[in-house]
Amino acid sequence: MDKITIAVIDDHKLIREMWEYRFAGNSQIEITGESGSFDDSIEMIKAKRPDIVLLDINLDNASGMDAVPLIRKFSPGTRIIAVSMHRQPAYAKKMLQLGAKAYITKNSPFDEVSKAIETVMAGGIYVCAEMKDILADHLASDETAVHNIKGLSMREIEMVKHIKNGRSSKQISSDLKISIRTVEVHRHNILKKLKLKNTASLINFINTTDLNFD
Repeated sequence: MDKITIAVIDDHKLIREMWEYRFAGNSQIEITGESGSFDDSIEMIKAKRPDIVLLDINLDNASGMDAVPLIRKFSPGTRIIAVSMHRQPAYAKKMLQLGAKAYITKNSPFDEVSKAIETVMAGGIYVCAEMKDILADHLASDETAVHNIKGLSMREIEMVKHIKNGRSSKQISSDLKISIRTVEVHRHNILKKLKLKNTASLINFINTTDLNFD
């Protein structure tokens, strides 16, 4: 049986060496390359065409998210496993939407990495246990918010559009010719109706749902 070839892309050399050390005793896996540079990583993938790439989202002067479409373009057979410190649902969703086959946090035990490799090599999708719990909670929150969208007034929906476009309360006040205090009252009522905790959770909800507020 051919070995599973793996390339490691991470901007920390210590992390790359750790991956090589952890797989060193596995007769079924071979580390065929490692890199911490975005451009060098893409060239490495082109040349090596590994079965799997362990891809960090944070790279020097770049993002692993930008690497995903290039990896898929130049090595279509490579399965991408995102390995990140980020626990926000938006990161996992985005990586999977871009074409990654697995998402693992750096809090995950090594056993989960092995499960992810096994799953993606079999054609499946893998999300680590930590992220599954977070995504489940987030999905439940989103479903509640989506259900309650119909409770928003036309003025509140208009307010959501402005918030989606990154407008501050002062800017919204000027745009709609209402007081900043009125804007803040609308913000409060929107959060209450959607059962969201704060503006950050509202922005995350707007950016990660398929609802069209335009």
